[in-house]
Amino acid sequence: MHPLIKLAKDAVQTYIRQGKVIPVPVGFAKDFTQQKAGAFVSLHIGKELRGCIGTYLPTKDNVALEVIDNAIAAASDDPRFEPLAASDLADLSYEVYILEKPEPIKSLDELDPKKFGVIVFGAKSCRSALLLPDLEGIDTVEQQLSCVTQKAGIDPAHEALAVQKFRAQKFQ
Repeated sequence: MHPLIKLAKDAVQTYIRQGKVIPVPVGFAKDFTQQKAGAFVSLHIGKELRGCIGTYLPTKDNVALEVIDNAIAAASDDPRFEPLAASDLADLSYEVYILEKPEPIKSLDELDPKKFGVIVFGAKSCRSALLLPDLEGIDTVEQQLSCVTQKAGIDPAHEALAVQKFRAQKFQ
């Protein structure tokens, strides 16, 4: 099991069972304790999404702290789902994404839903949404943009969009 997956799992299990936030383990991989980056944690039961929360820019002192915080939030604060119960933990699977800094695009030709995630910003509504890269069922740029604008509640036919792309390293 990858150290980031174990960290997310330990964070969720400890929080759900004991109501406590774990510290970063002593001697945890330096790549993740000396680097800052945005991170997303997705939780699944079977193939069904059960929670997904993250930050596209760093908000903590290091990646490990981002993962701990976002894993707990995915388990307990995703507004789309009820908080997880201890009985859910045995069936839970985890994905952790470490995001590179987003960059604006000049053309949709720069996008590839298998390589890049996207963030859209509505010019009038000030709404935004993010979609991670390489998601099952999202195979074209059109599908990716349709999904992310719908998620943001933006009608691209009536509102100009600013689009950013980012790469993400996925661990599962």
